[in-house]
Amino acid sequence: MMVEIQNPSIKLKGYLNKQDYLEIKKLMKSCIEKENVTLKLELDYKLGRENESEDFKINEFMYYNEELLIGYLGICQFSGEALEVNGMVHPEYRRKGVFKSLFSLVEDEWNKRKTKDMLLLNDHTSRSGYEFIKQTSAQYDNSEYEMFLRGEPKFNLDRIAEITFRKATNKDAKDIAEQNSIYFNQSIESLDLVLPEDEAKRGVDIYLAEVEQTVVGKVQVGVSDGIGGIFGLGVLPNFRRRGFGKEILLKAIDLLKEKQVNEIMLQVAVENEHALDLYKSCGFVVTSTMDYYKMSKK
Repeated sequence: MMVEIQNPSIKLKGYLNKQDYLEIKKLMKSCIEKENVTLKLELDYKLGRENESEDFKINEFMYYNEELLIGYLGICQFSGEALEVNGMVHPEYRRKGVFKSLFSLVEDEWNKRKTKDMLLLNDHTSRSGYEFIKQTSAQYDNSEYEMFLRGEPKFNLDRIAEITFRKATNKDAKDIAEQNSIYFNQSIESLDLVLPEDEAKRGVDIYLAEVEQTVVGKVQVGVSDGIGGIFGLGVLPNFRRRGFGKEILLKAIDLLKEKQVNEIMLQVAVENEHALDLYKSCGFVVTSTMDYYKMSKK
């Protein structure tokens, strides 16, 4: 059933507060109940940045009918240069120009920034999202699997004892950026420095994996709504094919289990067959696919 929009208004913000967070979560629940799609909104991460005011960039775009939030678009920008945009419209208020209005404002914000590329995220099963993207200049770029651990992690008895985790500090920021440039095939110049101590305040802990005090890789873990996430896992080229990747993954799982999370998930590029095989061998299964479509400034 479609409902008429009586008294529309739009709210633009740099960061979310608790009330915004709760309203977006309520909208998200309505959309998931209707279509059972995956939305990559990073709400818990954003809520942790509520008190930051180092710039005046608009990242949150909210469309209201009276007091009810019926549409939302959010911008995320992590260490890469591209903006990531994902959002939704309440099922009862679709085909009324809500998403189009919000996206126009997102484009205006993008054009104010130096960032060249913008990625539009869409669950592979969302037909409505795909139909909207077709109306833009965005072109398919890549896809990413979301995977959840099912049962106890699978591993051989000969787990590597020599790997240790060291929680990263801000002094490790350049090292982390250099590793990200290797793992995610990006130029070091295009990456913003991620400050581990600031990330920890937002609920994301970055760990450097070491063997005899030599860094061999890294991983970051966080908890959102009782779900533990594993991100940015990588092993430096000189230390690959020695089982370190699997050991880092298993130690990250151990860390999250200590936090008593309900589930554990991770994301991996569809074309990264080696990592996909590793995660499957440890008990992770694919639950959804997120497609990324790129828009670029001329």
